[in-house]
Amino acid sequence: MLALLVTDFVVTRRPHEVSLREAVAWSVFYLTLPFVFAIWIWATYGNTPALEFVTGFVVEKSLSVDNLFVFMLILAGFAVPANIQQRVLLFGIVGALLLRGIFIAAGAALLQAGTWAFLVFGAILLVSAGKILQEVRSGGGFEDRDPSQMRIVRLLRRIMPVTDDYRGTRFTVRENGRRALTPLAVVVAAIFFTDIVFAVDSVPAVYGITSDPYLVFATNAFALLGLRALYFVLHSVLAKLIYLNHGLAIILAFIGLKLMLHWAHEVWPSVPLVPTPISLAVIVGILTTVTVASLRSRRTAAQALPPDPDAVAKKD
Repeated sequence: MLALLVTDFVVTRRPHEVSLREAVAWSVFYLTLPFVFAIWIWATYGNTPALEFVTGFVVEKSLSVDNLFVFMLILAGFAVPANIQQRVLLFGIVGALLLRGIFIAAGAALLQAGTWAFLVFGAILLVSAGKILQEVRSGGGFEDRDPSQMRIVRLLRRIMPVTDDYRGTRFTVRENGRRALTPLAVVVAAIFFTDIVFAVDSVPAVYGITSDPYLVFATNAFALLGLRALYFVLHSVLAKLIYLNHGLAIILAFIGLKLMLHWAHEVWPSVPLVPTPISLAVIVGILTTVTVASLRSRRTAAQALPPDPDAVAKKD
């Protein structure tokens, strides 16, 4: 993981606008790597942990796509120049990995304290699923908020002055005899703050797949490492997945119920558990359904639009 992070920092050391070809190449690499890792787990430890890893990775990757929506909002809200966007994303990924490590360690401690932790995790996921559905139903959500009004951003602006323009990849500069933050520092702080919010959902979700802290962290690491490149590949596609949040809410609710069943099984052994292969099939099925439904809905809406008079005149 450290080697991959160093490689990413080397790649982003020279600020440049990422081409689609470069982004696709890195995305293919980062999507292939976890399945190679899964093969190694299967060959070394058997099919059960390997299947748990693959299922956890699919869950974390689908949740990380929601991260991309928020990253897109923040980068657009602060008008981050195209040539330094990937450096901002990389800092966000490093922050997310550190936060996930802390949350995963805390989760492992809770699980060792007693099976009641499964109830806590399950309740967190059910509440999160309910909040997502409520935001979807009301037509609001994070995308409607102004990034500059985030608490962490307002706090930074109170503590230190912020320059009006970006200064390359520098976080601070000396201006008028005093140290000032650049907008880049504010953007990275905003992304770190959202990383905390997403960690609250993603860590309990993967603990619903496996209770092995190593596999939990590995799924998070592999899902996050490829986000930098995936952002530039999916930048135009994400807006078309209009039912993605519906699917994520259903996945979180499903895993939340699975965690509660796990607690009930520990108390009453006659209560059945949900096998990992079934979990993987359900999650993949939900993601496939929302993707197909989103694309069909967009196509139907486009066909229902009246023809463009200019286009018709040009055709005639």
